[in-house]
Amino acid sequence: MSDLIVHGGKPLRGRLVPSANKNAVLPILCATLLTREPVRLIGIPEITDVKKILEIFRELGSRVEVDFAARVLEVHHEHTRFDEAVHRLPEAMRSSIMLVPGLLARFGVARIEDDVKGCSLGMREIDPHVEVMQSFGASVERRPDGIVMRAGRPLRAAQHWLDYASVTTTENYVLCAALAHGRSVLMNAASEPHVQEFCRFMQMLGARIEGVGTSRLVVEGVETLGGGSFTFDEDFHEIVTFLALGAITGGGVEVKNSTPEQFPLIDRSFAKFGVRVVHEGGWSRTVPDGPTPHLRVREPFTRNILQKIEAAPWPYLPVDLLPIFVALGVRAEGSILFWNKVYDGAMGWTAELSKFGGHALMCDPHRVIVFGGKPLVPATVESPYIIRVAIALLMLAASIPGHSTIRNAAPIRRAHPHFVENLSALGAEIEWRDSP
Repeated sequence: MSDLIVHGGKPLRGRLVPSANKNAVLPILCATLLTREPVRLIGIPEITDVKKILEIFRELGSRVEVDFAARVLEVHHEHTRFDEAVHRLPEAMRSSIMLVPGLLARFGVARIEDDVKGCSLGMREIDPHVEVMQSFGASVERRPDGIVMRAGRPLRAAQHWLDYASVTTTENYVLCAALAHGRSVLMNAASEPHVQEFCRFMQMLGARIEGVGTSRLVVEGVETLGGGSFTFDEDFHEIVTFLALGAITGGGVEVKNSTPEQFPLIDRSFAKFGVRVVHEGGWSRTVPDGPTPHLRVREPFTRNILQKIEAAPWPYLPVDLLPIFVALGVRAEGSILFWNKVYDGAMGWTAELSKFGGHALMCDPHRVIVFGGKPLVPATVESPYIIRVAIALLMLAASIPGHSTIRNAAPIRRAHPHFVENLSALGAEIEWRDSP
């Protein structure tokens, strides 16, 4: 395991260019399996999950040329082969399941292992994905060591209504529908920024998709997809993270942001802590929203209720960002309710806040009240296997003078390349340490 050692109490200042969004990069990588033409991806991040997918591509016989320093990937699946008896998709990685549509479309068979999961955010079931594959005509066989799916080629178009607006299930549906015979319609589709970015990539390949950014997607299947070059957007998770790090340490970080139109609700969430986000010239920064630079929870006009931050599927505030705002709440003067409307038990990590001197009360598996502005001290804390929670604990450590340790912080490496180097460039004293 890897720990982060933080010497906090220094204001972080400077300019940063964020990396691409892991949640856009991974489905786009999986989508390249659908075409026999070469694809060039610009802005590819050097993160663990990307390396795992590229390794399976090489094992399948695809041509992979990557320059992580230049952030450019060339991939060509012209001579790709898949043998269900030999090849295994990456385990312990949620995005493995998005390789299935490409394998079904190319080879008529796919296999996934039982251990397909990502961060420990509640139950991450695969049943919605299985239902999508079955709707396109796939048969599903459970074996002692995994699940094998088979389908005729091309897949047949399907009408489907999701139980909930799942990001990866929506992407898997589009992957299946792109080369299916006929017109497919998905209701209750996810519409997060990374889903929209994924759909734009599919359209660049030649997929015919209508309704991008809405809860209803219509996909007219085509016979073949082409190749091309695609440049990733900046990761809005990383933009918010660095803006919040500047605010919580009393500094100021300016972050490149080419999609400020996605930020109105995020900006309003910052404002609840006395922080104003300014978007100018393709960059975003935070400034105090009041006469003092201190974080303070804004009192609601309805005086008998708490201020609150609610997180749910887009266009709500994304649940992945909720821990970032919890960290701001611990530092800010005042009390605020945080409500995760997606994952059961995902707020349990807030018990670690007490080690810093923070005060958080868990109301139920979805809601936590944070009583902010308490005196905080450096501490050693344990992070669950949740990327943004590890970052939230790091944010608090960076804001507290003294030596803190974030244990089991390795999930950060799954999403954010050169994270420590970026923080060091802003003035942070932080380093990785391997723990026994």
